[in-house]
Amino acid sequence: MSKHGRILVAMSGGVDSSVAAVMLHEQGYEVIGLTMKTWDYASAGGSSKETGCCSLDSINDARSLAVAYGFPHYILDIRNEFGDFVIDNFVDEYLAGRTPNPCVLCNTHIKWEALLKRADKLDCEFIATGHYANIRQQDNGRYVISKGKDENKDQSYVLWGVSQRNLARTKFPLGSFSKPEIRQMAVDMGQLELAGKSESYEICFVPDNDYRAFLRHKVDDLDERIGPGNFVLTDGTIVGKHQGYPYYTIGQRKGLGIALGKPMFVTQINADNNTVVLGTAEELERKEAWVRNLNLIKYESITEPIEAVTKIRYKDAGTESRIVQIGDHMKVSFEHMVSGIAPGQSAVFYEGNDLLGGGFLL
Repeated sequence: MSKHGRILVAMSGGVDSSVAAVMLHEQGYEVIGLTMKTWDYASAGGSSKETGCCSLDSINDARSLAVAYGFPHYILDIRNEFGDFVIDNFVDEYLAGRTPNPCVLCNTHIKWEALLKRADKLDCEFIATGHYANIRQQDNGRYVISKGKDENKDQSYVLWGVSQRNLARTKFPLGSFSKPEIRQMAVDMGQLELAGKSESYEICFVPDNDYRAFLRHKVDDLDERIGPGNFVLTDGTIVGKHQGYPYYTIGQRKGLGIALGKPMFVTQINADNNTVVLGTAEELERKEAWVRNLNLIKYESITEPIEAVTKIRYKDAGTESRIVQIGDHMKVSFEHMVSGIAPGQSAVFYEGNDLLGGGFLL
């Protein structure tokens, strides 16, 4: 029997999840590795070499490491679930004039559920991932996610949707380490190629990070159905033509194909009449936001206003704010003006290093 019991580790073939698996193995857990096949490059319209966490090379890298350390490794095909939920939502959100957050949806509804379902079948008490975040149980019984040690790599932002039920069985072995420390561990393991693997910050199922081409591939008659529309100013003045509202995002400045004599940004997208509103940097700013589809982590509810730091995108430094739950929404009042609030993106709330919860911007 192992010292700590059996644990299922999500292994993408990258350095983070690989080191996490070996770390748990050396701590005395009975590790079982699992690589999830979530998509096919060809079906996503890719034309270049298949790369990333779902490539055959990555799957083989994960399996080779498991063999080297003597623990089992399985491949789980979840392409149908992933496509039906994450990719369909991605397309639907752009067609609704919003900017989707697929990594959050994948974590919340696909990966954790798939991992725990397989963990039950394999008699694993826990699951683990290579996310840079920490988790602990409070005196009130709730499980709390907090930021990882490495501020540059902290991934708590994409974990706000994970339920208490699922957090109770989750471990994050890398939370107290920095990325350079993890790479050095891979070197110490003799895994030099693994230690030198580059990272991808692209959406895993969007080839070449070209979401416009991906939308055209997934929606055959997209350009015919929507077609060109008007660029308008805040007062409604028409100033030019655009290619169709799904091809633009809030805060976009480059690639608009229009010159108005000063920097202009996309400040609003109106799917109903296929208009894209342009404005100055000042017109892009807001001091208030509303958030839907809440999932609270640290507290069961936030019905009295509390001070928090709110992040409106992954690489956002965060803004001091006051938040209060009103029904099934969160009202966010920022301390100062915030630029580029994009409906569909995640707003995530922090109290110090602790994740209070999050939701999708309205």
